Amino acid sequence: MSVGVLFVCLGNICRSPTAHGVFQRLVDANGLSDAIVIDSAGTGDWHIGRAPDARTCAAAQQRGYDLCELRARQVTSADFQRFDYILAMDSQNLRALQRLRPHDYRGELALFLNYGQTDEREVPDPYHGDANDFERVLDLIEAAAAGLLQTIQSRHSLPQLRR
Repeated sequence: MSVGVLFVCLGNICRSPTAHGVFQRLVDANGLSDAIVIDSAGTGDWHIGRAPDARTCAAAQQRGYDLCELRARQVTSADFQRFDYILAMDSQNLRALQRLRPHDYRGELALFLNYGQTDEREVPDPYHGDANDFERVLDLIEAAAAGLLQTIQSRHSLPQLRR
């Protein structure tokens, strides 16, 4: 049985696809791609079907992440059946997810940065920012991704992170 992880931001074109790509590479590098299923989505519907923002792709590409195949989609009620971890990039999106959450959902609905070694709780939206903002998003996501993987490995008895 696999563990499902869904990353969520507002439009699914900046932060959540970045988290998706970063976490996917980490999972693949640790030989866990059969054990962990990853996706991303947005709480809004205006970017459905679109590729990630070009600035997001460029920043990710500089660090070796390929996000070009990802396409934006909106969170659905079925996601609460498919994913064990639904992780929001900020409190606004967490509140939106909490409103959608079925009463019987037993998975983890939380802020993604709870898994990082940072005092920051939210991944800031870089959409209206500059290249430095996209780099900052990558820094935060890379740090939290490692912590998330360690948590999942521990909770679900998966092989531990390779050093």
